[in-house]
Amino acid sequence: MRTPMRKVDQWLAEYGESHRNPANKLLHWICVPVIVVSMVGLLWYLPVPQSLRAASPLLNWGTVLLVGAVVYYVAISWSLALGMVLFAGAVLGCLVWLQTLPWPLWILCLGLFVVAWIGQFIGHHYEGKRPSFFKDVQFLLIGPLWLLSFVYRKLGIRY
Repeated sequence: MRTPMRKVDQWLAEYGESHRNPANKLLHWICVPVIVVSMVGLLWYLPVPQSLRAASPLLNWGTVLLVGAVVYYVAISWSLALGMVLFAGAVLGCLVWLQTLPWPLWILCLGLFVVAWIGQFIGHHYEGKRPSFFKDVQFLLIGPLWLLSFVYRKLGIRY
């Protein structure tokens, strides 16, 4: 028997249960976007078929991850998915800019990825609770949505 998909409010509430400490929240505001950028950047360098690469220099495994995440977000909230499309554009812009630096993108992204995850675990140490993704790996996709939900509430946008 298939269980029904959780509603966005359920995901956000459950994620929020282990993200109440102010230090942990602050670290998540910094680290979650950095993890997304670094993860997409690391996937950017995995080989893709030449025919796909020829179609667009931005078509790679990193952008495939972003598109897949947006499709997942559409399934739980159209409104938040639209915001995540804007976030995905910002991620791509950030990666295009990072490529202009004198160091290889994958080295920058690997360093950012490690430092950001250390920050996440420090935040959860302050929180006194394990990261949500230990309970359900889907929470890795909910983190960015949780942050965006705060922006939406501040702007009075319904989701």
